[in-house]
Amino acid sequence: MTLFQLFLVAAIQGLTEFLPISSSGHLVLLPALTGGPDQGLAIDVAVHVGTLFAVVTYFWADVKIALNGTMRLLRGRVDTKGAFLALCLAISTVPVILAGAAIKLSGLDEAMRSVTVIGWTMLGFGIVLYWADKTGKTEQKASDWTLKDAVLMGFAQVLALIPGTSRSGITITAARRLGYAREDAAKLSMLMSIPTIAASGLLLSVDVVQEADWAIARDGLIAAVFAFFAALIALILMMRLLRSVSFTPYVIYRIILGIVLLIYAYV
Repeated sequence: MTLFQLFLVAAIQGLTEFLPISSSGHLVLLPALTGGPDQGLAIDVAVHVGTLFAVVTYFWADVKIALNGTMRLLRGRVDTKGAFLALCLAISTVPVILAGAAIKLSGLDEAMRSVTVIGWTMLGFGIVLYWADKTGKTEQKASDWTLKDAVLMGFAQVLALIPGTSRSGITITAARRLGYAREDAAKLSMLMSIPTIAASGLLLSVDVVQEADWAIARDGLIAAVFAFFAALIALILMMRLLRSVSFTPYVIYRIILGIVLLIYAYV
């Protein structure tokens, strides 16, 4: 791939991974709408790694607490804030890992990579996000996260396996309906992304290792660096904007893009 193609793929992944507008949907659309080649699994893994490092960097204080808690959790102890956070993150990740593995083995992942599917999910889940954001209470904080809420958000995250749904979008939607304030809903969604992205990257890496070569490794490294900075910028901007702005701008974008894609698919 050319440097421009790598930058384009990395920028799309980085900027859309944590915004509630679906990174997978945009990556599927890129070759479909431009007529260019698909970036391939190796680049997919690389840009996911880049965004993973970005969210870990931004939320390092919370990640450090969860990592320390993980050690206690592995010893069967859930007696600290960190251990409970690690437990909630682990529990919330199980449904999407199981569902993702099942979909990949069945081949349904390729069947869902279509403009029509993305158009409907962009539109439909955009409206659901608007409804949840406008009707959800704002009394819950991220520090109030419960095991029950982690389970519910974990099952909601499964829907993100459908391209165009948006992992961050659907988990934020669930958190808002559960009564979490906008900034706290986004924070929980971002923390949930860490084990999810790591798991999906590991799953994809199984296929990549079998075909890896130095040229692909070089392109992957470049794409990962680009994706890291793009994702970090997106995170900083979104978290700052949520202090004064709702999720409506993202909803408007989703609805417009969804309508355009459906017109493209059916006309």
